[in-house]
Amino acid sequence: MCQVLGVSESGYYRYLRNLGKPDKDAVLSAAIQKIIDGSEFNDNYGVPRMQLALALSGHTVGIRRLRRIMLKMGLIHERKRRPKGLTKATTEIQEKENLIKQDFSADKPYTKLLTDISQIQCIDGKLYISPILDCFNGEILSLIMRDNMKKELCIDTLKAARMRYPINGATLHSDRGSQYTSDGFRAILTANNIQQSLSGVDHCYDNARMESFFATLKKELLYRLPTYKMKMTEVKSWIFRYVFGYYNTVRIYTSNPYGLPPAAYRKTLLDEALAA
Repeated sequence: MCQVLGVSESGYYRYLRNLGKPDKDAVLSAAIQKIIDGSEFNDNYGVPRMQLALALSGHTVGIRRLRRIMLKMGLIHERKRRPKGLTKATTEIQEKENLIKQDFSADKPYTKLLTDISQIQCIDGKLYISPILDCFNGEILSLIMRDNMKKELCIDTLKAARMRYPINGATLHSDRGSQYTSDGFRAILTANNIQQSLSGVDHCYDNARMESFFATLKKELLYRLPTYKMKMTEVKSWIFRYVFGYYNTVRIYTSNPYGLPPAAYRKTLLDEALAA
């Protein structure tokens, strides 16, 4: 029969052994779908993040093959929004006040922090979002949301982070908004021995990692909701659920080793320090 079909004997028996076995791409597709089904937000995973998620579940796959399969599954989305930055000269004083100088890395938790304010339109007005992000692992340490952007919004965000984490002695970077340059905010910084770092005027990249978090929050959650038809209380509930129930604890974070979620990476490091 092998002579008639023009195939080798080993090839024929290999064909018989593979009969009934699922296609390798089908097995990987099922693993991908399982990851997506694990959370309502996981369908935002791009190729690098999905590769890390598959590795954590025991599946090793090359980036080109994974991209091909995800494209076939309709899981690769075009980027619709791109940041548009301005590059203007800053004064010498502004340069000195920018302590981190676009270096968003940190060797330890609670040493280099970022903060900013973003807004989202709701049916009953604008909701202002104020988080503090730890550069070490990308974790959101605190998050306060209100219907105004007065200095108390930023002060209470800092107080909330201070109550939960040992941030004394850290460097906190923000833009030059009046909230962050107010006497009340700077008094809290001084009381907790926190150094203030400020972006240059119109230098959007000086706080790019914080802007990246807002872009992720909006792309993966807020732009998918009809927030303009929703009340603030409902939108706030979604944001808290996303940030503290998913972003910090479940979502693959490509900047962390093995793609560990922020809280998991912090816990791993602290556990290693206690065992040492």
